[in-house]
Amino acid sequence: METVWSLVIDVIVAAAAGFAVWASDRRHGKYGIMLPVAVAVTAACVVWIVLVGLGTGYTTGLTWMPWVLPMLVSIAAPVAVAAVLVRRRTKADTDRLTEILKR
Repeated sequence: METVWSLVIDVIVAAAAGFAVWASDRRHGKYGIMLPVAVAVTAACVVWIVLVGLGTGYTTGLTWMPWVLPMLVSIAAPVAVAAVLVRRRTKADTDRLTEILKR
């Protein structure tokens, strides 16, 4: 039962991290508010499932892993996705605008 609570806490922290990434990005108009949140929660859940599946949630000395590692991944994943997406969206928007203006 303690392991399930680690998932609940990880999902809450991941959602908060996703909102924080969106709010701190000056170019967040290029993507929606829920994209970083969804990426953070999905990444945290996948890492949690893998870690619990490996048995770290019930092994003495490793019980911290399903708590901490998903939280760290939930911060890094939306930052990376936002950085890549903003560059691609900006380039695509610029190319499309250039194409429209040439007509």
